[in-house]
Amino acid sequence: MKLYSSEHTFEHSWETVAKAAWRKYPNPINPAVVALDVVDRKIENGVLKTHRLISSSWSIPGWVHSLLGKDQTCYVSEFSEVNPAKRTLTLKSRNLTLCSLLTVDERLVYTPHPTDTKKTLLQQEAVISIQGVPLTNYLENVVFDTMTSKAHQGRQSLEWVIGKLNNEVLELSMAAQRGVDSLATSARRGMDDIEHNLESLTGNQSNHQNFQTR
Repeated sequence: MKLYSSEHTFEHSWETVAKAAWRKYPNPINPAVVALDVVDRKIENGVLKTHRLISSSWSIPGWVHSLLGKDQTCYVSEFSEVNPAKRTLTLKSRNLTLCSLLTVDERLVYTPHPTDTKKTLLQQEAVISIQGVPLTNYLENVVFDTMTSKAHQGRQSLEWVIGKLNNEVLELSMAAQRGVDSLATSARRGMDDIEHNLESLTGNQSNHQNFQTR
């Protein structure tokens, strides 16, 4: 059995990171994840609970495949809880593919940073266990090293999503501003037309009165 743990601080608010976590895939930085399917979703006591099935390609060396099996797609069961009152996002996952030989129990917790609430702290833990195949300890180390690399890639993926969300907000803001400018322009033109019509009406009335006087 091998234990993995790490911490990472995102320079973004918890709300921003939590939104990005839900939109993490598909992602060009981590194309291994090919599908996400929602199995169940419900709200209990203000907590959003979701069960998802994640489909991804294996990210371990090919020779390890030959020892563990030749499945090209790995299926992972993920349970998540979003507690907006406590500002926590918790994700727990376990692989379903080859689970009789290899199990990876992973837990990720996103919370506001304890010393700076404008930032977000990610605490990541995993338990790696391999049994029933040769070179157990060595294979666990290989999976451990792969998880370390993938953890860094996962953080980059999240930063990519946050950048995408910020761009979407900027585009919406610019579109809204263009809409306001267009309305303001239309309003000015309308007022100009009204003023022109009033001037024309006033001029016609004046001419009519002069004609009656003569």
